[in-house]
Amino acid sequence: EHTPREPASVTKIMTLLLVMEAIDSGALSYDDTVTGSAHAASMGGSQIWLKEGEQMRVEDLIKAVCVVSGNDAAVALGEHLAGSEEAFVARMNERAKELGCTNTNFVNANGLFDENHYTTAHDMALIARELLKHEEYRSMMSETDYEIPPTNLQTETRYLHGQHQMLNPNSIYYYKDAIGGKTGYTVEAGNTLVTYAERDGLTLIAVVM
Repeated sequence: EHTPREPASVTKIMTLLLVMEAIDSGALSYDDTVTGSAHAASMGGSQIWLKEGEQMRVEDLIKAVCVVSGNDAAVALGEHLAGSEEAFVARMNERAKELGCTNTNFVNANGLFDENHYTTAHDMALIARELLKHEEYRSMMSETDYEIPPTNLQTETRYLHGQHQMLNPNSIYYYKDAIGGKTGYTVEAGNTLVTYAERDGLTLIAVVM
């Protein structure tokens, strides 16, 4: 549980924690408008094809992170909140230390591979437990589909379909007590997962690295 490993997109559990804390503090609103930067738009992997100069609501970007693990959406939120991804990552690491994470170092907001970007199953569980305190996240993390309406640079509706198969009744991986979480994958990390299950008032967190 304390072996440092590549987390891939479960990194976004920390990204979402900082976003939810900013909303609760009043520093950020679901209706705030975020303008996509060239840097955010350049992210590969899972994405919503955010364009440079595209304007999108904070809520839509959060849902993009929760449902389809949008790398571009995660970076756009971080930049909007802290001014740059670098500054946001500094906040990620500071918050991790506050939560008692002793073997974690984040380099980016989305989990794309970097040899200096690592965490442990135990540290991710600490972060995941803190995030679960936010009731709004509890409802959003269980969503399996979402529609992002047209924007200033996109005339079509974006239809997002979730990647967490434990929430999909039609999947062989469906687990009726699962209430949400975050999946991840890169070639270097393999499959990663932070997920929650709830039964009879008991909530459990499972982390797979």
